[in-house]
Amino acid sequence: MKFWKFYLLAALFVGVSCGTDDSTEPDTTTNDNFDRGAMLVHWADNIIIPAYTSFEVQTSLFDEAVTQFNISPSINELTLLRQRWIEAYKSFQKVSMFEIGKAETLNYRNRLNVYPTNTQEIQGFITEGIWNFELPSTIDAQGFPAIDYMLNGLGTDEEIIVHYTTNSNADGYKTYLKSLSQTIKNLTSQVLTDWNTSFRDTYVSNTSSSASGAVDQTVNAYIFYYEKGLRAGKIGIPAGVFSSNPLPENVEALYKSDISKLLLEEALQATRNFFNGNGTTTGPSLKAYLDALNVVKNGSDLSTLINNQFATASNQIETLSNNFVEQITQDNPQMTTTFDELQRNVILIKVDMLQALSINVNYVDADGD
Repeated sequence: MKFWKFYLLAALFVGVSCGTDDSTEPDTTTNDNFDRGAMLVHWADNIIIPAYTSFEVQTSLFDEAVTQFNISPSINELTLLRQRWIEAYKSFQKVSMFEIGKAETLNYRNRLNVYPTNTQEIQGFITEGIWNFELPSTIDAQGFPAIDYMLNGLGTDEEIIVHYTTNSNADGYKTYLKSLSQTIKNLTSQVLTDWNTSFRDTYVSNTSSSASGAVDQTVNAYIFYYEKGLRAGKIGIPAGVFSSNPLPENVEALYKSDISKLLLEEALQATRNFFNGNGTTTGPSLKAYLDALNVVKNGSDLSTLINNQFATASNQIETLSNNFVEQITQDNPQMTTTFDELQRNVILIKVDMLQALSINVNYVDADGD
């Protein structure tokens, strides 16, 4: 079962308590004069567009490496191709939270990173020689997880090379791999082009403090990603938080599972950086917004509590094995503890921060917080 399907089941299970605390409130003597427009400009020009620009470079390098591998498949070329895939996958963690604009229209994050991938469907496509990645039914047969299977899941290194050389359908494997890399590259180019043309100006001028405003939309996309994509997808679902048993087969990068921790670390740091306004430069941010409103919880600045919890979660992640399949099968309580630490920031940013900033959640919530 794919991790995004678990969102519909999550309400059936009890996680960490998500009760609000009435002591969280802005200073009522402080007016909300925070410059939302300046924050949007900083987000667009110094965080989001640079992240997509960097990722587009990585997708191009990976696509070029696929071309070279298909020309002369070898273990050496496979090793180089895998490294390009890892670098692109890491870079993707920095843009995955920004499911707004063209990315939302394209269903960008799901097309690039629904896991586990559907290997039977992939093999069927390769055999038939026909597929259409624009169809919703193919969402679990494309993106980085499908490439993971194509580069790491077909057997030993020698057996993988056979699939691309002497296999009776070697051309089919090559064509499918190239289609996967080109799709990621083309989708990313569409998103970045949109940001670099009309969408950027529309975005930064949309300073409305309403559900249709750019701040509200961006913050909702950010929290949805942190809660569902990062906390649940990378840790909670494979650890069995939402099911009766752990599901190690649902880890990110299943066939190269010794990078599962690396991808989580990249993602957590990206969400932490966004909260603090850290991009090509440091600028107006959610942290600065909370501080401008003097938002306090239990006698401490809410922004400090959020950053402290980011640090605590990061420290807990450091205790995990690089390989999440091994971690789950050998010591799963460390995974569920990690989930708990990530969950504590869901409460702080989704409940306390949104309350202080007068932002409403705009997505269906199945976790009961």
